[in-house]
Amino acid sequence: MDVRRADGRHPGGDPGAGITTRHAFSFGSHYDPDNLGFGPLIAVNEERLEPGAGFDEHPHRHVEIVTWVLEGELTHRDSAGRERRVRPGDLQHLSAAAGVRHVERNDGPRPLRFLQMWLTPVAAGGEPAYTLVRELGAGAYELPEAGAVLHIHRLAAGDNVALPEGGSLYLHLASGELGLAERTLTAGDAARVTEEKGLVAEAAEAAEFLVWEFPDPPPAAPAT
Repeated sequence: MDVRRADGRHPGGDPGAGITTRHAFSFGSHYDPDNLGFGPLIAVNEERLEPGAGFDEHPHRHVEIVTWVLEGELTHRDSAGRERRVRPGDLQHLSAAAGVRHVERNDGPRPLRFLQMWLTPVAAGGEPAYTLVRELGAGAYELPEAGAVLHIHRLAAGDNVALPEGGSLYLHLASGELGLAERTLTAGDAARVTEEKGLVAEAAEAAEFLVWEFPDPPPAAPAT
């Protein structure tokens, strides 16, 4: 188990434009050859957008983009003409495939905080696709395009949950405090797990966290 602390994430974004980002992996102008990804997961970005701030239209290809809103409301627009509002408890999945363009903004009156995660697909190319799962709350979302499953957990203080066994896991704690294999994780911390059995996450206080399960990590594909 490799625990990465919140204060070790690389800062990014454009604070002057109301965008603050914390990167878990090598990303953009920040290049770290020893931290390019974990299995198919190549980005875990915690984004904070002030009201009116956002990312103007930009392209992606050959990447699966999964977004989980923690606070506020995210406005999504893309080159297929879609416009959606994504709220806490909703899960958004944009499969960029051979190419897509999109916009992400905070058009609401309150600050927006969300996690955006990028994964390399099993196969490049194909047609872009979009999925929005309303009020997933806590549960699992299968992502066969990347050979992965995302588990969402919201625990009350004192509750616990067994983590999946087999393959590898990436856990990101969005809020609260967790005990995991005699280690304490606080908000923003992450654990990269391989070949561990019988792991149980226990909430020392109310906690929200995401666990990526990679039974068979696929080979990396290019992403832009």
